[in-house]
Amino acid sequence: MKKSSKLLALLLSGAMVFGLAACGGGDSTASEAPTESAAVESAAPEESAAAGLTADPAAKIAMITDKGDINDKSFNQGTWEGIQAWCAENGKECQYYKPVEATTDAYTAMIEQAIGDGYKVIVTPGFLFEEPIYNVQDKYPDVAFILIDGNPHNADYSNYKTADNTVGILFSEEQVGYLAGYAAVKDGYTKLGFLGGQAVPAVVRYGYGFVQGADAAAAEAGETVDMMYYYTGGFDATPEAQALAASWYKAGTEVIFGCGGSVGNSAMAAAEQNNGKVIGVDVDQSGESETVISSAMKGLAEAVSQMLDAYYAGEFPGGQNLTLGADSEAVKLPMESSKWNTFSQDDYDALYAQLADGSIAPKKDDAAESPVDLGCANVNVTFVEQ
Repeated sequence: MKKSSKLLALLLSGAMVFGLAACGGGDSTASEAPTESAAVESAAPEESAAAGLTADPAAKIAMITDKGDINDKSFNQGTWEGIQAWCAENGKECQYYKPVEATTDAYTAMIEQAIGDGYKVIVTPGFLFEEPIYNVQDKYPDVAFILIDGNPHNADYSNYKTADNTVGILFSEEQVGYLAGYAAVKDGYTKLGFLGGQAVPAVVRYGYGFVQGADAAAAEAGETVDMMYYYTGGFDATPEAQALAASWYKAGTEVIFGCGGSVGNSAMAAAEQNNGKVIGVDVDQSGESETVISSAMKGLAEAVSQMLDAYYAGEFPGGQNLTLGADSEAVKLPMESSKWNTFSQDDYDALYAQLADGSIAPKKDDAAESPVDLGCANVNVTFVEQ
């Protein structure tokens, strides 16, 4: 197993990255297990870093999908591909389960079905699992829960608890949103759009970072940027979202940051018909459409693989809520597949270093009532409310 990566060291130390102010039951669907399955280790279980949680060398891994499909080219797929790759490398059995509906009850039932089927490491991608994990973590103390993009809480948010057998992982989306906005303006685009999904904290952080990065680059160039900004309220590709994106392109918008599951596909469809450009989200979406010029990525696969490394090494950081950002190389733009005209690798490296060392620290989702209130003087935001 990998033990020396920078991200693992930060995870096991409980590193927390916080931005400071800047810029004024149902049916399951099983995947195939790894084709070459190494023999399961026979060593005695090790005591995990989480009090009371014992690392089981024979533990099987299950992922429960959120409301999207396993091939959503976004959050589910990125997480699942990381699990598959890790299992293939380490000879472990893994499977995914897809709930029949996106409700707390359905998610809870599917988690319990996986546990009943013998899976002792449960990976759940998405904030919709915050309440289900809160409900089950104490009930199954010998099961390890890896919650991506959330921290466990009860139904009314009055109590947050991350048990010793659970780890919550958040990302600094505002940092990679900043990278995307800065790069777009640095590349010469001054008419931008942000088409978000549901206005959950992760999506809001992406958007706020996008505005602030665009503002910084515009200030440097002595430019003014116009930005359309809207939350669709969901994570699906819809005719309405596509029509809205098309109307933006027809009115002069050059690049839309499609941020929220399949919402980005609506932007891509509109861009293909209107000679527009798109910035993807979560994973490298350059293969989705020729219109994608870059993607604001989270290290989904890397984060989950490091958590699996930690569990099987008996070092699972249970009870912790981690926030991963540029200082742990957990967010990025995929420069190797990006289609920038003038924004260079040197430009990217210099900006990334400032995000990593904290000299640039974008405001996060709790810093303003709306993107209009971020205090960015070089971006005119037209915030279209639902």
